[in-house]
Amino acid sequence: MLNIIVNPYASNGKGEKLLLKVQQQLLSAHAEYRIFRTHEKGGAKKFAQALTESGETKIVAFGGDGTLNEVLCGLKDPSVCELGLIPAGTGNDFAESALIPYGQKALDCILRGEAKYTDYLQFSDGNRSINIAGFGIDVDILERCEVKGSNKRNKYFRSLLASVFGYKGVKLNVELNGEEKEYLALIAAVCNGKQFGGGIPFCPAAKLDDGKMDLVVVEFPKRSKYWGELFRLMRGKLLTRPITRHVLCEKVSLIPSEPCRAQYDGELREIERMDVEIVSGKLKMFRGETPKKQR
Repeated sequence: MLNIIVNPYASNGKGEKLLLKVQQQLLSAHAEYRIFRTHEKGGAKKFAQALTESGETKIVAFGGDGTLNEVLCGLKDPSVCELGLIPAGTGNDFAESALIPYGQKALDCILRGEAKYTDYLQFSDGNRSINIAGFGIDVDILERCEVKGSNKRNKYFRSLLASVFGYKGVKLNVELNGEEKEYLALIAAVCNGKQFGGGIPFCPAAKLDDGKMDLVVVEFPKRSKYWGELFRLMRGKLLTRPITRHVLCEKVSLIPSEPCRAQYDGELREIERMDVEIVSGKLKMFRGETPKKQR
């Protein structure tokens, strides 16, 4: 039985049209399924929690990165679950890393594919992330998006410009392997997936099943080099830059100098510190096959 948790507001309200096509495909395949529509923020998490507490193990998120994050956070025991994703959001960043096609084609991965072990990030406060979590200029952009007008078409771009000119960096300590170091960071994140922000290749080196997370801390650049480093960030060229610390690890703590908001797969939450470890070999997920040349 496929339990499909649907965000009907995905893709700016176009999710329902896609859902009808997916249901037709399910009927043609004679697949057993149930639909659960969310009607509030946090609804997908509640459905996932209730379903897995009742013994259901095949859970499908229908929506974007935020819906997938809520579903993942709601799983009672990810180690007994098979998680599917039908990308229907505006960004679908994790789907790109997992090689999951958009819309109806994703259903083929679930109906005909085999679920593969997929890493995820577990935080000490109970939150989880399967793509990228952290804080910095990306969170500043998301916060500005919250207060901008209703014109979604250029809201993100206007917020991006405002952050580029107005963001001053975040002070934080990084505790890793028994050592602690202080930074003034442009951005600090732990990565399982490769991209965020609707297609920004922030950490192209990340892998979904290597048992490691990618810690990326980008120090706030000198103003004379600011625009060049931002351009490299947008193109995924920052990992080898002198201002970037890129480390593979299994556990790390990121501690901002004062409480702030962080993003977990694009979902904003208040934090005082971020203690995180990678969980590998537990969660199975339906996703695409990585080409041999990328392994």
